[in-house]
This record gives sequence, C-alpha cells and structure tokens, in this order.
Amino acid sequence: MRQGEIWVADQLAGILSEEEEGYVFTYKKKYLGAKNALPVSLTLPLQQEPFLSETLFPFFDGLIPEGWLLEVAHQNWKLNPRDRMGLLLKTCRDCIGNISVIEL
Repeated sequence: MRQGEIWVADQLAGILSEEEEGYVFTYKKKYLGAKNALPVSLTLPLQQEPFLSETLFPFFDGLIPEGWLLEVAHQNWKLNPRDRMGLLLKTCRDCIGNISVIEL
C-alpha cells in the first residue's frame, strides 16, 4: 500500500492511499476543523467520510505531468508511465497551484 500526504498551501489536508481494491482519500480531522479549510477540489468536498475510487481520482491524475515533462520523469526516475500513483508521489511534491503531494 502506497500513501501520500495531500497538502493545501501549508496545511496537511488529508491522506491518499492506494489499496488492493482501489484508492482512498480521507481528510484529516484537524484540517476539517480549521476555519480556513478549503476542499482539495470541487470533486472532493470537505467531509469526514473517506472518498473511494477504483481508479486514481481524476483531480489527482490531472496533477501528473504530461508530454515532455512526463518523459523527463520517466527517464530520470525510471517510472512506468502507467503507474499513476508512482508518478503522482514522485513528481507532485511541488505542483502548480496550492496542492502538494508528499510520499509517505
């Protein structure tokens, strides 16, 4: 099972996990209680219940580089371009915007 912390700006928002049956994203209780908490995306609104998906959530998949930048990641880290979770964990520590993914 692979996991990544999902940060919104400088706050730990939740944990994304890859499990045998798919993917799980869960907001941290502390984050949900913060006054300035923002949802990670409109498709992942603030809620206590975990989100479940058989495939990587489209929002997170959209953070993964494409084109020549994906090729650079493939060559430097020898990552399989079809390993979406691996790509997310290795290449999205410093994404465009306010989302960061830190591998656990």
